[in-house]
Amino acid sequence: MRTEKFQTNLMNLQSNLLNFAYMLTSNRDDAYDLLQDTTLKALDNEDKYTDNTNFKGWVFTIMRNIFINNYRRSSRAATVVDTTENLYHLNLSQDSGLETPEGSFHASEITDAIDSFADEYRIPFSMHVAGYKYNEIAEHMNLPLGTVKSRIFFARKKLQEQFADYRG
Repeated sequence: MRTEKFQTNLMNLQSNLLNFAYMLTSNRDDAYDLLQDTTLKALDNEDKYTDNTNFKGWVFTIMRNIFINNYRRSSRAATVVDTTENLYHLNLSQDSGLETPEGSFHASEITDAIDSFADEYRIPFSMHVAGYKYNEIAEHMNLPLGTVKSRIFFARKKLQEQFADYRG
């Protein structure tokens, strides 16, 4: 692809890329940073783009990969390794959440609350918390995607209601 055409196509995608970046980051400033990083990387790698391939998909893949790499990098940086005698501290990020009432729930209380749900809510919610994507849960349970999403939503609401007395 000629440089001028490449740049024009890239500039035409900027608003779509910004929307995607905002969806990934949920923060306006981070979305603009991600957009800038993606644009620069695409321009730097113009020679690697092959004509007659999906240009939009190629650029969006660059953005997604940059986001994933940055997320992994920040996750590793947020981990503190315990080097104290008898492993006094835990290997956690600095913000444990225990300063707030919501952070002081006992795991057994939350687990008991989740276990009290009917299977139709407990199973998709537990799978979601375990890291499964909505579509994977829907496929596993042989349910429509919307049904899975609403059951997870209602399970989350039920938990919030059960633990409402803990809030300040």
